[in-house]
Amino acid sequence: MDFTEYGIPSAEWLAFEPSLPEAPKLSVDQLRDSMNKSREAASATAMIEEGLSSRIQMHDHEITTRDGSILEARTYRPAGIPLSQPLPLYIHLHGGGWFFGTLSSEDAPCSRIVFAQEEQGTPVAVFNVNYRHSPEYKYPTAWNDVEDAFIWVHEHIAEIGALADQVVVGGVSAGASLTASLARGQFYGENELIRTLPKIVGQVLMIPCVSLTAHHEKSTEMLLSPDLSSMVQCAEAPILPVTRMELFSKLLGLDTSPASESDLRMNPGNATAEEVRQLPPAVFGIAGRDPLRDQGLYYAKLLNENGVPTDVTVFRGLPHGYRRFGKGLDRACKKWDESITDGISWILNNPKVSAFEIKTD
Repeated sequence: MDFTEYGIPSAEWLAFEPSLPEAPKLSVDQLRDSMNKSREAASATAMIEEGLSSRIQMHDHEITTRDGSILEARTYRPAGIPLSQPLPLYIHLHGGGWFFGTLSSEDAPCSRIVFAQEEQGTPVAVFNVNYRHSPEYKYPTAWNDVEDAFIWVHEHIAEIGALADQVVVGGVSAGASLTASLARGQFYGENELIRTLPKIVGQVLMIPCVSLTAHHEKSTEMLLSPDLSSMVQCAEAPILPVTRMELFSKLLGLDTSPASESDLRMNPGNATAEEVRQLPPAVFGIAGRDPLRDQGLYYAKLLNENGVPTDVTVFRGLPHGYRRFGKGLDRACKKWDESITDGISWILNNPKVSAFEIKTD
């Protein structure tokens, strides 16, 4: 196969890119602080400008982790639906290289999902958990936090007004990695309690990273040539060049830890056919101009060929994480949002496996 056509910059991106400011040179701490403040401000502005604040009710929670720490969490529901009316639940795991992200930075993305699902006639509640970040917390802290949050959700399912047998988990980038790991762990992991809980009914993997070691060399197996790899074509792509990927891995401690390609908790994309056959339906949103493009497509193809229903969209010519820019990429952002909300509805309608297909915008 040859997916390089998806990496050619789109006309919308080429028109938008000159408006991006030059990235300042910042320390690691300054970079995180700047990015988190920017994301929180953009989310707060969107809540007002898109009229989301008046349509959504929010409830805050605290989750005690296995090591005694406290995680922030927040649920979002349609304003007109009381907690006494349980809804399907979408657990949202934010992106940011296991390094960026706060609870309130996700208010707008989570609220958009609630609003759009209600408009479609399939209302859901959204649960947003602020797992811990690098460099203070190395692998596998975030993975443990997500498992602990999943357990907490089921222990408090009535409190958050949700249906235990209709839980969908989804994430963006690093959050998609955590999502894929949690979904795999429910069927093949070592945490016995996770395995006994009601099964996740579907997973939404937006611009996923499914292998943290060796840049997922298995994905080149499906290419006509290794030179066609997205790791080559998109090595210097905007937002997430390969050098930024390497920084995130270093901050996560993978440059000094005994990282292993056989650690499927870290690398769900390295699973064998036998290790994915029971997994729940999966929605994939993949950026065409992204070093992670091919590993996402590889994992989608692996799941599909082993009996897992998949819904796969490639955002042609767009870089990793483009959704955070909003204005100026209206068409592309609309497609991103639709991929998530349509995907949740598709999952909740109990999809069946069909031939592998890649949709584009």
